[in-house]
Amino acid sequence: MWSSRLFWKLFLVYAGLNIASAIVFVLIVSGRQQDQVEEQIKQRLHDSAIIMRSSLDGIFEQGLSEQLQEKVKKLGEKTGTRLTLIDMDGVVIADSDQETLKLVREMENHKNRVEVIQAMSTGEGSSKRLSPTLSEPMLYYALLFKEEGKPEGVVRVAITMAKIQQEISSIEKLIWSIALLVSFTVMLLTYWVVARMIRPLTILTNAAEAIAGGDYEQKLYFPQHDELGILAQSFNHMSQEMAERVRQLQASGDRLSTVLEGMVEGVIATNERQHVLFANESAGRLLFFSPEEAEGKPLFESVRNHQLQKSVTEVLSTLEPQRMEVELESTSDRILGVTTTPLPGTPCPGLVIVLFDMTELRRLESLRQEFVANVSHELKTPLSSIKAYTETLIRGAMDDPEINKTFLMRIEEQADRLHQLILDLISLASIESGNQVFDIISIELRPFVEACLVDQQKVAESKHIEFLIEEKTPDIKVKADEEGLHQILGNLINNAIKYTPDQGRITIRWELDDTGMVLLQVQDTGIGIAEKYQARLFERFFRVDKARSRELGGTGLGLSIVKHLVQSFQGTISVTSKVGEGSTFSVRLPRG
Repeated sequence: MWSSRLFWKLFLVYAGLNIASAIVFVLIVSGRQQDQVEEQIKQRLHDSAIIMRSSLDGIFEQGLSEQLQEKVKKLGEKTGTRLTLIDMDGVVIADSDQETLKLVREMENHKNRVEVIQAMSTGEGSSKRLSPTLSEPMLYYALLFKEEGKPEGVVRVAITMAKIQQEISSIEKLIWSIALLVSFTVMLLTYWVVARMIRPLTILTNAAEAIAGGDYEQKLYFPQHDELGILAQSFNHMSQEMAERVRQLQASGDRLSTVLEGMVEGVIATNERQHVLFANESAGRLLFFSPEEAEGKPLFESVRNHQLQKSVTEVLSTLEPQRMEVELESTSDRILGVTTTPLPGTPCPGLVIVLFDMTELRRLESLRQEFVANVSHELKTPLSSIKAYTETLIRGAMDDPEINKTFLMRIEEQADRLHQLILDLISLASIESGNQVFDIISIELRPFVEACLVDQQKVAESKHIEFLIEEKTPDIKVKADEEGLHQILGNLINNAIKYTPDQGRITIRWELDDTGMVLLQVQDTGIGIAEKYQARLFERFFRVDKARSRELGGTGLGLSIVKHLVQSFQGTISVTSKVGEGSTFSVRLPRG
């Protein structure tokens, strides 16, 4: 209450009006009272003069005498006034304020006194002035004394102004006391009334500040049924509605925040000055900035990309949505799709930038184009050979038994190669699509490896290549599909035979590694693979030496099929190699 500015404004205004009214009232009443006192004094003097005139018959004929002086002096003491008798010549013949007749004789002639002149001319007169005789301010009243219609002299009655002022002062003190008492009472009432008015406003202000601070459970209860009571009811209703709206907004904001934070796409909202209003984690990850630190700052203090800045500027100027691709060459080989849309409103309050990573899409598109090109090339080569041999036979080579047999053998080789390529493509497509069903069982490795080696024995013997088996963990089993495992081992052993010179050696070993997986290795003493090619070895149609690979009949899909089969069996594959010393392919499969 004491700190309320409105309270002090109202209280001081009312107090000031009260004090001013009291002062004006006192001044008016005091002035009026003074006039009334003077009128009463004049009336009193008038009455005293008449009484004195009626009791002084024949006194002016006697003239100066001790008897008259004593009589006037006693009358003056009884009436409390100064009585003076003046003849028509202005000579004072008696004065109640003089002690002796001698002093009366020494008094000045009063013929020129204002009240005397007025009395002689009109019958009565009055004046206020400083008495030359007593040197005091006096109020005089003079009355003409006539006897048998003939003016004999003037009876003058006077009273000192000190007595008048004393009476006026006592009345003024009473008036001021009453005014102060009334003013004090009014100020107390004013304080009570203003405090009663301000207290609900203070409570209302505190409740409003609490609501501004987030406390929406504020309730006001005023016993009054006036406008303040209605205001309290309206405030309670507003508080309830606001609490409900805030809960709805918070729930909506939480849902929106959850959706935005869970999006893979990056979302950035900026105002019309390109300052960041919001950015989700995906946007920070895609553009390499911290969303929390960027909020409230210019976008391009955190994201320095000329293409993006140009897009944002154009959208703010044209108010037309824009789509584009941005390459982040300075930080990575990432390609981003950017959609910039202005926010609704006039003038435009800002815009929303949606970012999505197109790097993988572009990589897959490039792989698809490369795959189509490789498949076309791989299919074209045998088909061209078949067509060339066929055309040569049709043009006459069919009649030569040695030539036509050779050509037919070449046609058969190219047809087999084409057939194998198609089978590999079908197998790879089936594995990658996830549609191929595997019968995962426990397979004992030793008999299975021996069976695979028997299938490859004939080709190995033609190159005098030796097979070795190293069983470091006996009787071990793996979890895999039997046909798929046969394809894995077959491809690895077949590749080892192809790239191992005559008199070489191929070792197949297995053991249980530290992680509980079965480590199956195929090691050869072949030509080896340079380190720069090893990372791409399992890509489709990748060949280190394309000419030699085609000469050896490879399709370029074998290792890619092996990788996908191993991954389908929840395993991994890797390679270690050194040029001129050979290669080792390591396959890890779950233990059966």
